[in-house]
Amino acid sequence: MLRIKLIVVDRTRQQFLREGEAFYIQRIRRYAGMEWEEVKPAKIKKGRTEEEILGEEAENILKRVVPKDYTVAMERTARSRTSGEMALWLEALQQKGVECVAFLIGGPLGLASGLLSNAREKFSLSRLTLTHEMSRLVLLEQIYRSFTILRGEKYHK
Repeated sequence: MLRIKLIVVDRTRQQFLREGEAFYIQRIRRYAGMEWEEVKPAKIKKGRTEEEILGEEAENILKRVVPKDYTVAMERTARSRTSGEMALWLEALQQKGVECVAFLIGGPLGLASGLLSNAREKFSLSRLTLTHEMSRLVLLEQIYRSFTILRGEKYHK
């Protein structure tokens, strides 16, 4: 069975988003293994460069990635997919024998360039700007929607 892993920087602060995350995580578990891993954010202080902050967060993220993970860096300027395309993409990964798809979601500054270049794929949810917390919920919903599409269930219209 395919496993989905979301590795996210920092915890979700908004209660309504946490409730939505829990809702979709529970639903995804009907179709796949589901892991949610939060990594400690770097402190944004005066005198620290964006590169230093992103580098520290990248180290924290990489501690949670296993070599067999199929890493997907969430990046706002990357290619996006329709819901149907995402479903077919997940199905193709399963057919190729991928055991775990690890989605990497950065904090307010995004992801370090090294993480982006070493990820197996880069993926954007939308051309709209979303907060990093909101993007987690949207991604979970789209993963759930993908599984319902693949099974021909009523959720996706």
